[in-house]
Amino acid sequence: MEEKKTIQFKKDEFSVREYIKNYLGKGRMSKVRIEYTPIGEKVILSTNKPGLVIGRRGEKIEELTRNLKTRFKLENPHIEIEEIKEPEFDAQVMADEIALALEKTGPLKFKVIAYRTLQRIMNAGALGVEIRINGKVPGARAKPWRFAQGFLKKVGDSAKVVDRAQAKAQTRPGTIGVKVSILSPYAKLSDRIEVNEEFLSKIKANEEKSKEEKPKTKAKTPRKK
Repeated sequence: MEEKKTIQFKKDEFSVREYIKNYLGKGRMSKVRIEYTPIGEKVILSTNKPGLVIGRRGEKIEELTRNLKTRFKLENPHIEIEEIKEPEFDAQVMADEIALALEKTGPLKFKVIAYRTLQRIMNAGALGVEIRINGKVPGARAKPWRFAQGFLKKVGDSAKVVDRAQAKAQTRPGTIGVKVSILSPYAKLSDRIEVNEEFLSKIKANEEKSKEEKPKTKAKTPRKK
């Protein structure tokens, strides 16, 4: 019985997340977290466009709160907005932007869109990025395309810090799948060595100081026989 309740609970959470993303629209949401408190449910929305999510005078948030109460029987949902300061390091934001660009311009320019997004992420300081596009591009047959640059962990514990996301683009030829993987410069890697520049500069300064303070030895003159 407990297992069935847990499975149903997770299904309900997934339904809430999918409903919020569909309600707000593609390209406006990254992640949805739900925390349960004694006074109700806290729904945290991560977005790089808080103005579009909140709406004029908070109309969208109020309507979304009412819908969560009626549709999913949440007792007291409280919605919080978490702004994404650096969207280039968020895989879901980048995947949605690629999907929206494919829907707007068509699949013929998919290489331009992919390379432009790749350079944007790397220029922001990412350690590595991989973009996969799969669908009917550019010919009649579905063919996967891969665009990658930098360093990206594939296996092991370090692969868990890689942010991964996927999105779908509905185009005239058909549905195109987009997968994005980003290794942020803030990710903590077990095999990464960080050098303290301040401590290193102090060591160099002490070495130079010791060289200056060292007395100069006079050259010995040979004895006359």
